[in-house]
Formats: sequence, C-alpha cells, structure tokens
Amino acid sequence: MRVDKFLKVSRIIKRRTIANEACDAGRVTINGKVVKAGADVKIGDIIEIKFGSRITKVEVLNLNEAIKKEDASAMYKSL
Repeated sequence: MRVDKFLKVSRIIKRRTIANEACDAGRVTINGKVVKAGADVKIGDIIEIKFGSRITKVEVLNLNEAIKKEDASAMYKSL
C-alpha cells in the first residue's frame, strides 16, 4: 500500500492530498528514510511524520484498503 493512502485510511492524516503534500515536502520517513507519496508500506514499518515541531511516530500493524472509522486505530501503534 502507498504511504499516502495508508496515512489517510488509518486516519493519521485526514485527507490524502494533505498526506501527499507532507510526503513531497520531506516530512514523512519510513524506517529512517525520507520517502515520496508512492513509497510502499509493509507491516512492521516505522513511519515518522513531522507536524511543525511535533513528531508523530507509529508502527504499521495492519494494511486494509478500507476500514471503519472506529477500527482505524487498529492499523497502527503509536510509539
């Protein structure tokens, strides 16, 4: 799954266009590497997102194309 789609489906970022812009600006890393929006995400990957001075770090637990809002937090674990 693409990283921008994962961020949107898991509801870490509300809209895919915002996730895409964050990736293009170099604010998203997977396992320590800066990635573009099309980078693949696998179970077990560590995603780090910089929102201004705040850094959000999550581990990918599950990859679903579509998921209910209530279950979205089961796709990742905050670190």
